[in-house]
Amino acid sequence: MSANDAPTGQQQTATYDSAFLKACRREPVPHTPVWFMRQAGRSLPEYRKAREGTAMLESCMRPELVTEITLQPVRRHGVDAAIYFSDIVVPLKAIGVDLDIKPGVGPVVARPIRTRADLERLRPLEPEDVSYVTEAVRMLVGELGATPLIGFAGAPFTLASYLVEGGPSRNHEHTKALMYGDPQLWADLLDRLAGITSAFLKVQIEAGASAVQLFDSWVGALAPADYRARVLPASAKVFSSVAGYGVPRIHFGVGTGELLGLLGEAGADVVGVDWRVPLDEAARRVGPGKALQGNLDPAVLFAPREAVEAKTREVLDAAAGLEGHVFNLGHGVLPDTDPDALTRLVAYVHEQTAR
Repeated sequence: MSANDAPTGQQQTATYDSAFLKACRREPVPHTPVWFMRQAGRSLPEYRKAREGTAMLESCMRPELVTEITLQPVRRHGVDAAIYFSDIVVPLKAIGVDLDIKPGVGPVVARPIRTRADLERLRPLEPEDVSYVTEAVRMLVGELGATPLIGFAGAPFTLASYLVEGGPSRNHEHTKALMYGDPQLWADLLDRLAGITSAFLKVQIEAGASAVQLFDSWVGALAPADYRARVLPASAKVFSSVAGYGVPRIHFGVGTGELLGLLGEAGADVVGVDWRVPLDEAARRVGPGKALQGNLDPAVLFAPREAVEAKTREVLDAAAGLEGHVFNLGHGVLPDTDPDALTRLVAYVHEQTAR
């Protein structure tokens, strides 16, 4: 039984009928639901206090801390969904990849994967490898009640790019060199990562997550033909692996205006759109049968309140004809964002779209 099946219990009923899940299913909603990528994080003083003295990866492995951090933006902003606090490299760390998240840099891999021998270091992920995730999700579902919890994972291409580059990259030169130079090794790497990602999402869904989002943060570096041939099969494998649970599946990437149709084709129910493409044009590119998520530029939140509201109105107007719309930013909340600006934004979207 998933949180989105025909509900039997009061908590399931409340979650099933939430504005967020209704929008994902392209059903009528009482108001446009809102949540923010990176809503739990450095923009919140209570987050900085909770995380003080604790390294990022260690934070992700403490169920009580994960629960507190995940709940913070729900309490403060009144968002319509929580997103599980973690990092896309957590499943890689759990299977023994030697990596760390360095402040101001991001994930850094000690021994990049660039040969077939390297590939053998990536073993399958077992649920017991991430038992702390199961515990934290169960705690959160109990605390959240009627508010859905979104589980998430990194998509195979983005995980591969970290593993091959050894860390964040501007040009992805090692990644593309492997993709073009050894297509079979590349395909095998993505297929193995698809299995790891699928297992990580299944753990979250089986513990009670109501929806899942696949982050393909770096896939905008690819041309559509390369995405279709060399990435889409692995992402499709992930979405297919969790299709039977009946939870909405969201797909998001940055700089993916030319890939929007393909992101939907991979199997998502909801396609996330960054701020570069208006939602009405994004709907045309994605085609019918999908909800959209997005897409206010996160930098807009540094402007005066009137400007934030005007730009928000533009997003809502562009979304007026959509089958389903989840309001979000076009990428994650920036660290120096005023938390009060986010709280006001949630209230403004709710007020403007009340039906």
